[in-house]
Amino acid sequence: MSSILDLPELRSLDARAHLIRIPHEMDVPLTPRVKHLIDTAEFRRLARISQLGLVSMVYPAAHHTRFEHSLGVFRNALLYLKQLASDERFAAAVTPEDAEVLMVAALLHDLGHWPFCHPIEDMQLAGVPNHELFANSFLLEGEIADTLREEWNLQPRDVTAILSEKPRETSKKILKSILSGPIDIDKLDYLSRDSLHAGVPYGRHFDQQRLVGSLCLSEAGDGIALSEKGCTAAEMMVFARYVMFSEVYWHHAVRSATAMLQRAFFLLRSQLDLDSLFRLTEAPMIEQMLTASKGSPAEDLLGGLFGPTRRLYKRLAEYSLFQQPAIYNQIARRGYVWLTSLGDAVAERVSRELGRRIPPHEILFDAPPAKREVEFRVEVCFPKEHCYRQLGEVSPMLQTLATRQFDDYVKRVRVLIAPHLIGEVRGISNWNDLLLDALASMK
Repeated sequence: MSSILDLPELRSLDARAHLIRIPHEMDVPLTPRVKHLIDTAEFRRLARISQLGLVSMVYPAAHHTRFEHSLGVFRNALLYLKQLASDERFAAAVTPEDAEVLMVAALLHDLGHWPFCHPIEDMQLAGVPNHELFANSFLLEGEIADTLREEWNLQPRDVTAILSEKPRETSKKILKSILSGPIDIDKLDYLSRDSLHAGVPYGRHFDQQRLVGSLCLSEAGDGIALSEKGCTAAEMMVFARYVMFSEVYWHHAVRSATAMLQRAFFLLRSQLDLDSLFRLTEAPMIEQMLTASKGSPAEDLLGGLFGPTRRLYKRLAEYSLFQQPAIYNQIARRGYVWLTSLGDAVAERVSRELGRRIPPHEILFDAPPAKREVEFRVEVCFPKEHCYRQLGEVSPMLQTLATRQFDDYVKRVRVLIAPHLIGEVRGISNWNDLLLDALASMK
């Protein structure tokens, strides 16, 4: 009976042959059937889509690609499988074919991403697909589908099921938890990789080897957990994620650029063929949006992002859950159309205060989206006591981060203003009254 460890990709992990190197000094094994997948046009497309999009406007070295990230996630899948193969319950539940599905899903998990995917998805607008379902058009037919059938002996539907469906079988639940969960192979890569390329230390200060070495199955046997020796590594991973959101992903200037892009897309969406647009790589997509924006308010917004001079909107006001909960709770988690209407209402009131018309697109609201980050809840096995406990129960540091929605604290509500207006609008003495009046008009 064959073992997961007999798979050629697992054997190649330590063979030191047929490798591709990605930062930082990370070797990814390439068997012929893996190489055929990454050489397809659909996968090569990811080499021209940046992982962090607009973050590079604040951290100029953050230009790494989804191609690089996908290779890192694939390597993590091999490490997880190698560790878990020695777990008797895992070996009984997960077949070598299941492991192959996981490897392929790890490699292809970002195939449906388009440029600036997350900011656009967060708007939850009609006609904008879920990127995981959008990947089906690349996976179910064409060269990748043929390679899966002919060289991997896998059905493309089995891969898309892991990526975009809720599994029912125990084996598939385990695979899903490896691919998408509190300590998944995706987070393990993007935290350290994004931190490396952004030039900050926050996402790299946790012991990945210790974390992987402590992997086991949960008490129910349908997902991954940690042995107690991995507690400190997991604590540091949670804290790394918290700080990366606070200092990088939700940096106020990054969110200013995000709000500008979102408003431009909102204004242009009816003029664009979204299915065609989302199949483009980054530079052609920007060019198409710039062309469509000519003569419209979106032209100013996109020009400030992608034109010859960087002109980001300025932060006028900021509201957090713990400082101004009354205002924060009225604005956070609201739909994007509602936010634009609030911006319009505020622009109308600011126009009256200043005695001249302020275009609505020059006052933007950025707020936490309706979709929250996954809560960090993971089981820890204490073999001597023959029991499992939640990590949040045994870690004083994580009692808050592991049991409460941390994004309520790192994601702020912000009011952003066109640069040429900031001095005048800051001079409005009754700003909060003006905002509260606008909010009252929205009810």
